[in-house]
Amino acid sequence: MSHDLPPGIHEPSLSSQTLFDFKDSDIKFSLTSLMNVLRDSRHEGWVLAAYPDPKTSRPLIGAGFGLDVPATEHLQRDPLNPHPFIEPSTAQLWQAAGLDSAKLQSILDQFDRDLTAWKKKKFRRKIRIHALSPQLTEEDATKLLRISAIQATYNAMAYCRFFDQLTASQQMALSQLVFQMGVNLEEFTQFLSALNDTSSYREAAQLASDVQPEAEHWKTVQCTLIQSQWARRYRTRAIAVIAMFDPTYENDSRAAERKVQVTLRPRVAHHRKRAHLTSVATSTAPRRETSGKHPR
Repeated sequence: MSHDLPPGIHEPSLSSQTLFDFKDSDIKFSLTSLMNVLRDSRHEGWVLAAYPDPKTSRPLIGAGFGLDVPATEHLQRDPLNPHPFIEPSTAQLWQAAGLDSAKLQSILDQFDRDLTAWKKKKFRRKIRIHALSPQLTEEDATKLLRISAIQATYNAMAYCRFFDQLTASQQMALSQLVFQMGVNLEEFTQFLSALNDTSSYREAAQLASDVQPEAEHWKTVQCTLIQSQWARRYRTRAIAVIAMFDPTYENDSRAAERKVQVTLRPRVAHHRKRAHLTSVATSTAPRRETSGKHPR
């Protein structure tokens, strides 16, 4: 398995420079709060050594940061949203976080040796028992998480035409989705269509004496996610994220989560034979399992 870094790693990158231009005032929520959520084991987890993605076996570290991802082109296909997407390579994000490129190659080389020796199953077992020797400090892993969270937030703006009009919780929820799914969020066409239905949103905003239209708009947005395979597979994570799209979330977050929880039923295990139960696998593995990309 080859993980050679792309040539020109030390050359300035427009994408990574864009991330440096991020200001806390660009968003309504706290970036630190988002990072704390992503470090939670109920969401992305936190491992300070390279480990294999549960589905692809590609190397991840920290809160699911992809260690061998090339830069990709992500076209903005919405003519009503002028905000571009940015999809830098691992090397570019690593550099933007201020980390040593030689360290990245060293971690990749060690990962290849370990995966060959242990195979994925033994590798995953070592994660569960915390038997992996740290390859990054807490500080460096946090730098990677921060730059990845900034990228996710930046791309969230490219997915939503009126990102600046969202509440703090709604902005954070969309940023989490981008972080977890990367470009795979493009496949959530019904969600993106409902989210960007600006005609109904603006109509609701004009009816200050009647909040029902706005509530219905966000209920529709939530329903598109509730009906997705992602929500059924990662139910705990999905409840927390979907609830944040409720415009009343900031007044009563628990009530908002309960409403989603009632609607999003657990997956049911089916009996094929009396002696054998087909188990339904759940996972708390990092976002990169769904996108094979950086945490974005």
